[in-house]
Amino acid sequence: MAALVVAVWLLAVYAQSRPAPLGLDAPATQFSAARADAVLGRLLGDQQPRPAGSTANAAFRERLLKELSGLGVVARSHTSMSCSSAERYGVIACASVTNIVAGVSPGSGKQVLLMAHMDSVGAGPGAGDDASGVATILEAIRALKARGLNGEHPIVALFTDGEESGLLGASAFLREPLRAAKTGVVINVEARGNQGVSYLFQTSPGDSRLVDLYARSVPNFAASSLYAEIYKRLPNDTDLSPFLAAGVTSYNFAFIGNQAHYHTPLDRRENIDPRSLQQHGDNLLELADALSHADYEDLKGENAIYLDVLGRWLPRLPQSWGLPLSLGGFAMIALAGFLTRRERREIRRPLLAFLMPPLLLAGAVGVGFVLHSLSAWISGQADPSFAHPVYLRLALAFGAFAVAVLTARVAGPISGWRWFAGLAIVCAIWAPGLAPYFLFPVLIAAPLLLVTVRGGRGFALTVSALAGLVIWLSLNAATEPLMGLKVHVLFTVTAAFALIALLPLLARGKQRGWGLSVALSMLLAIGFAVTAGLQPAYSSAAPERLNLGYAELDGKASWLADPVSRLPEALRAAANFSATPQRLLETAYVAPAGVARHPAPTAVVSRSGDTVTLDLKAAGDSVMLAVPAEAKLQALTLAGVTTPASGQRVVIICSTPDCSNARITLKLGSPDAASLLLLAQRRGLPPEGAKLLKARPAEAVPSRGGDRTVLAARIAVPAQ
Repeated sequence: MAALVVAVWLLAVYAQSRPAPLGLDAPATQFSAARADAVLGRLLGDQQPRPAGSTANAAFRERLLKELSGLGVVARSHTSMSCSSAERYGVIACASVTNIVAGVSPGSGKQVLLMAHMDSVGAGPGAGDDASGVATILEAIRALKARGLNGEHPIVALFTDGEESGLLGASAFLREPLRAAKTGVVINVEARGNQGVSYLFQTSPGDSRLVDLYARSVPNFAASSLYAEIYKRLPNDTDLSPFLAAGVTSYNFAFIGNQAHYHTPLDRRENIDPRSLQQHGDNLLELADALSHADYEDLKGENAIYLDVLGRWLPRLPQSWGLPLSLGGFAMIALAGFLTRRERREIRRPLLAFLMPPLLLAGAVGVGFVLHSLSAWISGQADPSFAHPVYLRLALAFGAFAVAVLTARVAGPISGWRWFAGLAIVCAIWAPGLAPYFLFPVLIAAPLLLVTVRGGRGFALTVSALAGLVIWLSLNAATEPLMGLKVHVLFTVTAAFALIALLPLLARGKQRGWGLSVALSMLLAIGFAVTAGLQPAYSSAAPERLNLGYAELDGKASWLADPVSRLPEALRAAANFSATPQRLLETAYVAPAGVARHPAPTAVVSRSGDTVTLDLKAAGDSVMLAVPAEAKLQALTLAGVTTPASGQRVVIICSTPDCSNARITLKLGSPDAASLLLLAQRRGLPPEGAKLLKARPAEAVPSRGGDRTVLAARIAVPAQ
């Protein structure tokens, strides 16, 4: 049974249907990863980070315009101030952004919009996120032109700016209502890493016909209604989010793999898997071509539930079918259990047998916490398997298998399938996107169990178990690239559900040596967990994320380091960092750096009633303004753009250099005086920070915004 589980997991990981990357000699009408990579090389140049407002961002934009011109595509730049509010974070993000809009082909009616973002985070060159998306669109445009562009609908490419700053380019594009009205369908191409399959991870509501079109158009599948179910519950967004909020029909694609490089200096062109680029391009090209000929009215449908099987098959059902089919499956499995008298006699403790599947789930999760905690304790790091996940992966797998063998001793022959059918009912009501992971195996198991009440039950249980294993171990393999094994619950829960499908086989007959199997599995699990803890948690290929900073506030200067689990000794030797993270502008390890020696940011403040105007003098790459809850901020106006606020504590982040001398108008709900905190931020450290940069080990790199210098000042706002 263990060998079967391993074989299916390996099948899920290595037999996933993926396209072979096409070379430079591929037919002109096909997408070629090699041609897209060549475009990517020209776009990236020397691979410098290109956050919004930077000179590298402007240079990338000029190279993109040159590529579009070479394709014979007319493109225009649109520059504007844009702001968006993220109330769940208490943040209002603003920046001056420049989008590029390119008319790919003419047509009538609403346009097919192809979208990717041009900017990167400050820490890395963003070859995967999202220059790869830009290059994918350019190569798809070339292939579409080679096909003759004979579609009915116009095709337009939108290259947004400021996505990493808060989806600001997409928000600016949609600020004109006619743009949303002219858009029939949008396809967004993103990346979270630089490897892996290109997932269709989000669609607009009523997606049954969108998924049908995807299934008819693309050669390799990577899609699940669960991804959208999870994504809408996560605090994550892409440029597609404003379009979804505007009610635009949408597809969202991303390859998700090697998250160790995501938003770091390692997100480089040479680290991108060409197979990922090929599948990205196949998805975009074939869907864009199909949509240009589609009747948009035919794309309207109900929600679907679906998942791909090894990238080769995409079973799907209308969401409305989920509940009746789940109820029917439950009834058939219950009837099969009732009619099989022999198996009923074998269960001496039916209640305990019924409880075994949830006990397996709870036990696998509990064992996962114990094993991960053991590795973390030995390693001294919160994520001991970041660089070398194989040992902890084996530990978690053996631990979950030990619990499965233990619970199978008491489990009934079909109790696990009763739970699957019951959970299919629950999910069909409250989490429809998850329902196919229970329902689809039940649709195989229920009729097989019913027709084998008089014989052949072993065959029925084997086929049913294989269906459950393939579906759940495929999900198990797909979840690890998202967050790694630090979130080990994702691994143990999906493994446990796969093993629940296997319980009937483990439970059949008088098993010999089950005690030895449990003991051996647990010994191996503990051994691999210890081995995982003894490995270096980070490496040059999978480094720790560790930003360094310099801050000045109230006349004092300080060095900052991100609050990692264990600050490297070389950094402690370079500066007298605190033993534990402290709160200074942000939570970080703090070391004294003498007195402040740079001009602090200032603002000329005037107040008229509830309106406060600040004229900033804050030289930097970006500025931040923290408004306390007592001020009850109602709205912000910057460069003619007004953004409402919730009246709670708000941090206003304007992330382009032109914000340094901006005029900001605040509408406050409180007449009382207030103290604001103004921060001017610059990328990188001052020259004296070279000793810290040298002390940062090769196994650590900056991430997201990267190293920064922060100059802070308190701004007094008078009472009304």
